[in-house]
Amino acid sequence: MRKGYFLVFVTALISGFAIFINKFGVSVVNPDIYTFLRVLTVAIFLTGLLLFLKDWQTLKNLTGKQWLLLITIGLVGGSIPFLLFFKGISITNAAQGSFIHKTMFIWVAILATLFLKEKIEKKFLLGGLFLLLGNLILLEKLPHSFNQGDLLVFLASLLWATENTISKYVLRDLGGRIVAWARMFFGALFILIFLLATNQFPLISGLTLGQINWVLITAVILFGYVMTWYSGLKFIPVSQATAILLLGSPITTLLSFIQTGQVSFQEIFSGFFIILGILLVFGLKEVWRLFKEFKKLFYVWT
Repeated sequence: MRKGYFLVFVTALISGFAIFINKFGVSVVNPDIYTFLRVLTVAIFLTGLLLFLKDWQTLKNLTGKQWLLLITIGLVGGSIPFLLFFKGISITNAAQGSFIHKTMFIWVAILATLFLKEKIEKKFLLGGLFLLLGNLILLEKLPHSFNQGDLLVFLASLLWATENTISKYVLRDLGGRIVAWARMFFGALFILIFLLATNQFPLISGLTLGQINWVLITAVILFGYVMTWYSGLKFIPVSQATAILLLGSPITTLLSFIQTGQVSFQEIFSGFFIILGILLVFGLKEVWRLFKEFKKLFYVWT
């Protein structure tokens, strides 16, 4: 279990870095093409990894139900929500869309309670309030209305919450690499169908070398994200795992500060409340115990 927390914490670090760097990639590539090429590249990486480690033998023994679940993970996790999210962000206020997306841990907790029988403790609820407050602070003003873009981001968040819940169920019997591969492989197939249906696929031929480089850089980051996420999710409750991911926001703020030398009070207070929320979700004693375990794991890995 300690290994699971460590891996998901690494995922949060990668997430914070990914949010920081992806904004540069999206700015130079069509968002749908950018998403497809990243997902496809990671799918190729994971396919090669499965062949190298001979995990393909596991695929040969999968049941029809397991294949259906893996395809569903690719549909509701690796394709549709990406398209909805980027479309929604292009319509709504970016900060408001980001806040809606970060409520995903709430929907995961609800789904995990209903379908996975995970127990949600009082400290999780208290910590969750601070997590929400931390993200609410980043808004310039409180949302008073919701437009079509907000709805699309909300639907994307619900789909990702559903996918994470399904993935946690599938991980009871399968390894993290298999689930990560399914998300990206089938996700790439579904996005390809969308690009063909919307006549966007030919745009790929117009990509420059610089744009391709951005795709490759961010694909490597995404590869690290899915590998650590699903490998860690196998061992810990999905409700706690998604809460840990919110640490990505303060990490993005830190990276922005390193780049520009500037940081707002909003971002500082937001990071404080998010970190406090994480501490409350797990409890100070448990966090300290996990910290000592992380030190041991770090020394082993290095």
